[in-house]
Amino acid sequence: MYNNISSVQEALERYKEAVIEQDVEKLLSAYSSDIHIYDCWGRWECKGKNAWSESVTEWFNGLKEEGVKLQVVFNDLVIEEGENTAFSHCALTYAAYNVEREEKLRQITNRFTFCLKKANGFWLITHEHSSLPIDMQNGKGMFNLR
Repeated sequence: MYNNISSVQEALERYKEAVIEQDVEKLLSAYSSDIHIYDCWGRWECKGKNAWSESVTEWFNGLKEEGVKLQVVFNDLVIEEGENTAFSHCALTYAAYNVEREEKLRQITNRFTFCLKKANGFWLITHEHSSLPIDMQNGKGMFNLR
């Protein structure tokens, strides 16, 4: 259904579009089957597309139940691309909007690193790591530093 990804930038754009559209299949098409994810939400890690699919489905279903759409912005994006491997890091901002009133409800910015591999001439995300700095006084994630 989705075209193969010919550049690292295209893989990140697919991620962004899929999150905005809340399209699980489109999002998963940017990842390798053996994806390994360190996410800052609820789980230590996700190994493999099936585990990641469960997390993404839960995330998107929760947004839909709440009546929320996300806007996604890559800030300070750096891409280092070799012949068959690449990595990217950025500050990724998610802003949640009420679908009916189009009012902004909240916003968070996470630090992200994406590692990609070229297979059969096309790029796929093989590792993703998101994180937040921790407030050492209260042990809570610091969501709004940007």
